[in-house]
Amino acid sequence: MDMNNINIEEIVKQVLSGMTGTGASASAPAAAPAPAAAPGVIPKTARVAMMTEKKHFELQEYPLPEVGDDDILVKVEGCGVCGTDAHEYKNDPFGLIPVVLGHEGTGEIVAMGKNVKVDTAGKPVKIGDKVVTCMIFKDDPEITMFDLNKKNVGGADVYGLLPDDDVKFNGWFADYIFIRGGKFGSTFFNVSDLDLDSRILIEPCAVLVHAVERAKTTGILKFNSRVVVQGCGPIGLICIAVLRTMGVENICAVDGNEQRLAFAKRMGADTSVNFMNYQGIEALTDAVKEAQGGHLADFAFQCTGNPKAHANIYKFIRNGGGLCELGFFINGGDATINPHFDLCSKEINLVGSWVYNLRDYATTFDFLKRAKAIGLPMSDLITHKFPLEEINEALETNLAMTGLKIAIVNK
Repeated sequence: MDMNNINIEEIVKQVLSGMTGTGASASAPAAAPAPAAAPGVIPKTARVAMMTEKKHFELQEYPLPEVGDDDILVKVEGCGVCGTDAHEYKNDPFGLIPVVLGHEGTGEIVAMGKNVKVDTAGKPVKIGDKVVTCMIFKDDPEITMFDLNKKNVGGADVYGLLPDDDVKFNGWFADYIFIRGGKFGSTFFNVSDLDLDSRILIEPCAVLVHAVERAKTTGILKFNSRVVVQGCGPIGLICIAVLRTMGVENICAVDGNEQRLAFAKRMGADTSVNFMNYQGIEALTDAVKEAQGGHLADFAFQCTGNPKAHANIYKFIRNGGGLCELGFFINGGDATINPHFDLCSKEINLVGSWVYNLRDYATTFDFLKRAKAIGLPMSDLITHKFPLEEINEALETNLAMTGLKIAIVNK
């Protein structure tokens, strides 16, 4: 059955129908422990984890902004640490310092303006609902809920990567986040029917829902396709999960870490190849081919940020096959391929994928429910949870690659 003409959202819905430091800052006082406000009482001040220099966050305390008629104040429950956060923490490639990071967050609405009635998808919202934010399209009004293919978040801003300003509560690494209404262009979704771990995973899962939708545009990816997923960090593992929920069973995971390869099989891969066991691309290609019953892949997903990995993956794909490259969220350097042998003579169908659009977010909610329903261990992706006070340790853990998904979970 050809999946190219089937929307992930429809498949999933059909199935579901049956089932850190605390040093002082020159501009802000050192933050005390989180305010112990009574239930339902909003404190006058709250903390943010301000990245004040490379590889250093400070907890700083500021007055909470006044909630206007179109605004929302959210008490943060948790936020995943993205590779983008780690890159910013290590090198500040976006030039954002000082900045409050965190864009994989979720929390509970504690205050909202009188004009806020529904979320971006038209779902009613009220005090106490759990929400996530998506893109901010103030500079590009063409980005809408129903613009499925033309725009992704690359043409917009997101909370957690906004320059610091007087509001301060611009990212999810904080006690509260302030969602601005009106012409600011914020988008958000009511996800009260998902548990905390699932909500923390929404943003990275949307990246893979989008990537698979991009792959489907080639007309090659089908239920019986032989698929290679290269790179078994959180992105690659979620890629395997998305494919598995869609019914794809012939999935070969490629990585250099046995623990991650073992997790890949828990997520739905049926075979795996450890590239550390092979010398040279010919031997590695033979191993991938053997793992797929003597066949090269019909389709491959390249989920690492390593240029050499990009150059290698063409060798794993059959003539006329497809490739989705989604590993380079920042500039990781140039990759060397031979256009004749790797691309043209094999007639490889290549698509790039970068983050997601609004519709992908809505589809992702159904994906997470489906993954849980068929027993995929999505919550186990979150291997480390840190309180906001230990955000520096959380980022260092991410950089050390000692776990999978790292998360900040507020007390």
